[in-house]
Amino acid sequence: MTQYEYNDQDEMESGGMTFDFRGYLFKVLNLWKLVLLCIGTALIIAYLINVRKPNIYRLDSLITIENDQNPFFTANTSISFNWGGVSGKVGKVITSLQTRTHNEKVVDSLLFYIDYLKEGKYRKEDIYKDAPFYVNIDQGQGQLLNKPLGIRFINDTQFEIFNEFEIEQGTMQFYGDKHTESVGLPLGAFNKTFTIGKPVVLPFAHFTLFTKPEQTIANNAEYFVEFLNFDQVVNSYKNAVKTEPFSKESSSVLKLSLSGHNKAKIVDYLNSTSAILSRTELERKNLYATNTIRFIDSSLATVNTSLKDVSEEMNTFRKQNKVFDVDAEMTEVSSRLREYEMAKELEQTKLSYLNALEEYLQTKTNYINIAAPSSVGIDEPNIQQSVGKITALAIERQSLEYTMKEGSNLFKDLDRRINAEKRVLLETIDATKRTIRLQLKSIQRQAANLESKLSNLPEDQQQYLKIQRKLDISQEAYNIYMAKRSEAAIVKAANISDITSIDDAKDIGGGLIGPNKSLNYMMALMVGFFLPMLMIFIIYLLDNTIHGSDEVERLSRIPILGLIGKYKYHNNLVVFEKPKSAVAESFRSIRSSMQFILKKQNADQKLGKTIMVTSSVSGEGKTFTSINMATVYALSGKKTILLGLDLRKPKIFGDFEITNERGMVNYLIGEHSLKEVTSHTNVANLDVIPSGPVPPNPSELLMSDMMTDLIAQLRTEYDMIILDTPPLGLVTDALQLTQFADATIFMVRLDYTKKGMLSLINAKYRMGEVKNISFVLNFYKHKTNHNYGYGYGYGYGYGYGYGVYGNAYHEKDKKVGVVGKIKEFIEKI
Repeated sequence: MTQYEYNDQDEMESGGMTFDFRGYLFKVLNLWKLVLLCIGTALIIAYLINVRKPNIYRLDSLITIENDQNPFFTANTSISFNWGGVSGKVGKVITSLQTRTHNEKVVDSLLFYIDYLKEGKYRKEDIYKDAPFYVNIDQGQGQLLNKPLGIRFINDTQFEIFNEFEIEQGTMQFYGDKHTESVGLPLGAFNKTFTIGKPVVLPFAHFTLFTKPEQTIANNAEYFVEFLNFDQVVNSYKNAVKTEPFSKESSSVLKLSLSGHNKAKIVDYLNSTSAILSRTELERKNLYATNTIRFIDSSLATVNTSLKDVSEEMNTFRKQNKVFDVDAEMTEVSSRLREYEMAKELEQTKLSYLNALEEYLQTKTNYINIAAPSSVGIDEPNIQQSVGKITALAIERQSLEYTMKEGSNLFKDLDRRINAEKRVLLETIDATKRTIRLQLKSIQRQAANLESKLSNLPEDQQQYLKIQRKLDISQEAYNIYMAKRSEAAIVKAANISDITSIDDAKDIGGGLIGPNKSLNYMMALMVGFFLPMLMIFIIYLLDNTIHGSDEVERLSRIPILGLIGKYKYHNNLVVFEKPKSAVAESFRSIRSSMQFILKKQNADQKLGKTIMVTSSVSGEGKTFTSINMATVYALSGKKTILLGLDLRKPKIFGDFEITNERGMVNYLIGEHSLKEVTSHTNVANLDVIPSGPVPPNPSELLMSDMMTDLIAQLRTEYDMIILDTPPLGLVTDALQLTQFADATIFMVRLDYTKKGMLSLINAKYRMGEVKNISFVLNFYKHKTNHNYGYGYGYGYGYGYGYGVYGNAYHEKDKKVGVVGKIKEFIEKI
């Protein structure tokens, strides 16, 4: 056969790295059962997740944030909480919802640190409001954390607490001050009976259980109560409430949403968080008014005491002196003097307020407790505006302390603005105090003139008029303070929070967001499909063995002579002992194809033909092929001899029941004659020369003249000479024997021979070291072959192995059991 010409295209096909997509596709199709199994497993897992995972719901509510400005007392005393307008307040509200302080108030008000549970199909389920009972805990005593306590109702008046404690120590929390302590637990089963409505006192629990009258509890019904760590519950809710603008057009309307497993809990938390947020905002908004009312109340207490004292003094005076009439003129003078004294009292009150305010500003850093100047009659606009601004800035700073770290730029800016306003206010206070002192001096001079006129009256009348003036002044002061307090209380009561709920959360059905069953099934399909595809791809990519004839054709230009199917038999004499088997037919097909190769040679047709059988490594079926090729030729009437030239690892003697004591080695070293080393077999026309003892120099023996003479002699005595040689990829012995071969068979065992070995034989073929070489594929399996249904075109059409002729022609093979099928399936992977 003519050697093909080598070029770059040949190099690419024989040694290049290319991905055979069709091979990968047919590998996948061949393993369709694995893909289907993975998809089925993934769908089962998705189903178990869908039925076992608790439902997740999301509900929402709407709140609106306005910026109402209510005047306090008068238009001059209105306080503006300047948080940057509505948009600035919206940002503060969103931040406040995520503060620990706010969520602590909500969790504490709802008692969400107590879980009411009932055993469900897959887990303990939270029954919250559906529980037919509730517990009142003792805030001053500890409750065991994270250990569900079983509640079994014995009858209408008694219940049993049960549990199985596996550890000796637990943690309990005192919900009064929220601190925790360790507590000892009784190991093993715990059971104790208590009376409904009576305190439960245990080392690890202190509460009273009450039943709901509208619900009936069956005897032996079991429930669970679990106490949770307060801080952990707060943390779980702190970032759980999601806030977003309801629409782009109405940025002051916020949508609050919360996800969870119990819709009733979600509804209560959303509504409570809105209510507490609104109430807190109103308290902050009314803080200035509250401080003013507190200041008026303290002043009222002093005035009220003074009024009582003066009234008692008047009563005592009247008891001790007779009733008399004072001259009308003197009464008028006394009345005018009372007005001056009242004015003096008012100015002194203003001066006291300003002195106290000045000291407060100079000694304090928190300015949220300042009372309104108008509460003492100070109408100076600059003072009122400055006090209002400082109070508003102080309230804003306090609100930011929940969300921002001290030392931030925003705090620095607020402090700078407060200090600037404070400096202006102190200067205004100083000027106002000087004005008040001048007014006091003027009032005192005019009062002194009037007092001189009254000095001519009798002493008892002077005393009477003096007490009467004090009484009138105290009464008028009391009336003024009461009026101002009423005014402040009315304004405070009329004030509303800037945060209002416009759509409370409500369970109207729906709201289910998880588990997304359709998505889970879709993900299962994707994972179940792509995971085995990826596994097959990785295995296929890393696999460097030859699996089919198409790979051989892609990697080498050496033709394929034939295929030998996988056949399990107790020895190598398959053609002789199982002549109707598919493997025997494969060797006949190879024999027919070999005839075309041998006829093209211009050698003497009278001399015998030599066929060398070799492979890349051991275990690829070289000896098996040699024996059966020799047998198939012998059965066709050709006088055949089989030479065991694998001197390092003799094999062929055992199948013919001959010994390896004498063979090729003995002949080549001249120890025995050809006739002495030749053995006849029970196969007609077939002789065998085994390898003989393993020599120390096999290569030198095969290169000797004795080997050349032997082949020449055998060509004259035999029609076919089969050479069983060592592996070509391991030793050089086979290369030395190619000079004697008219044709060479290179064995390729599918799923065993490495692709790199074809590069080796290709290189030797290109160099001319081997000629007339053909591939024979061993261990051919029709289902794993990657031939894609097209023919080979090499003239071995009916020698492909199984399934070509049908079982009617061949001998029936043994049926493969379940274990065998599993093993075959693993081998396919």
